[in-house]
Amino acid sequence: MNKLWGGRFQKTPEKWVDEFNASISFDKELVEEDIQGSLAHVEMLKATNIIEEEEADSIQKGLQSLLEKAKNNELSFSVKYEDIHLNIEKLLIDEIGPVGGKLHTGRSRNDQVATDMHLYLRKHVQHILELIQSLQKALIEKAEDHVETILPGYTHLQRAQPISLAHHLLAYVWMLQRDKERFSESLKRINVCPLGSAALAGTTFPIDRQLTAKLLEFDRVYPNSLDAVSDRDFIVEFLSNSSLLMVHLSRFCEELILWCSQEFQFVEMDDTYSTGSSIMPQKKNPDMAELIRGKSGRVFGHLISLLTVLKGLPLAYNKDLQEDKEGMFDTVKTIEGCLEIMTGMIRTLKINKEKMEQSVNEDFSNATELADYLAKKGLPFRKAHEVVGKLVYLCIEKGIYLKDLSMAEFKEANELFDEDVYEVLNPYTAVNKRNSEGGTGFSEVKKQLHLAKSLIY
Repeated sequence: MNKLWGGRFQKTPEKWVDEFNASISFDKELVEEDIQGSLAHVEMLKATNIIEEEEADSIQKGLQSLLEKAKNNELSFSVKYEDIHLNIEKLLIDEIGPVGGKLHTGRSRNDQVATDMHLYLRKHVQHILELIQSLQKALIEKAEDHVETILPGYTHLQRAQPISLAHHLLAYVWMLQRDKERFSESLKRINVCPLGSAALAGTTFPIDRQLTAKLLEFDRVYPNSLDAVSDRDFIVEFLSNSSLLMVHLSRFCEELILWCSQEFQFVEMDDTYSTGSSIMPQKKNPDMAELIRGKSGRVFGHLISLLTVLKGLPLAYNKDLQEDKEGMFDTVKTIEGCLEIMTGMIRTLKINKEKMEQSVNEDFSNATELADYLAKKGLPFRKAHEVVGKLVYLCIEKGIYLKDLSMAEFKEANELFDEDVYEVLNPYTAVNKRNSEGGTGFSEVKKQLHLAKSLIY
């Protein structure tokens, strides 16, 4: 079999070399983008009179036929033709005859594959933005129902201060908002057209790169042909943004896994997002949350892998760049799946309000309220901190909580204590009073909800 590039070769590769060299097993994912790019390219070749109108029309008709077959999963690819580009060219020639070979006039696989990946990421980043927004809406809807649901807030995984559950959920809304902004910002660098840069130096044909970019709805063209075919920054940026998104999803999943344990019992996962045990009949495992937490590692790995591929490459194109695709495809599939699962998991999550509120009534997370109480009465905060710390130690020794101390015990600790201390120690009061901007006070949480909805809906 003669290679489409084999004119100067006297030998053909062995089968195992072909298989090692080929990328069609994974870059077939780009089939629709490859045909879309070719349709724009041939339209430009026709407009600039580089090929005859009749020839261009025949090529376009053939490409449209292949596109329909691709959408219906009716195309068969061969490792003999290495990649999606040569496979499509061979299928086109089979479809319309030798004139199909004129499609490749004025371009290279180098600018072709770069164009395909720009088109692919543009489409999927736009979809990812929609999925992030759906998850944000699910969190906001859940938060609206739980503004006055109180649970312990943690630092160092130790109970710190009581907070509103809505406040906690909204923290993830803002993380996701930053993720959304990063992905949206990245479209500026994704939506740039490399087509027409050819292998690395441009072409002698009188092509019109601006027309091609316009036909493909790119914002602009790369101004430097070397950069155009070797740039993978936009993929690195996508993988970086995806990694940070997965950090946020993984952190939340870690909390949900803890919260649905017997030790916490704050939430219950819907059966749809849980599994059982093959040996222990009582088990209800939060497997979907665990999988999302675990899949963060593969996304991080793809980022490090591509950075490593790129770090020593001279300009312009090198075969190493074939390694840019599988990680990108897998990351797209992974984060789209994780976002869809996470949204469903949040929408169906059952909140054990009573268990959460029981927890904040049986801990020392209201100790800061006591220190603030004394500070507001004139005691220096550092001294107030010491007084309350000693009271906590007294309670631990007696096996009680701050609310169980007698007024005599409070007075013995400091004369500034009065009967109103018991109201201050009420977790509901403690949360409701934290109305500094961005705080967990109910009125501030409602402001947050209003702001979030104004940005997201």
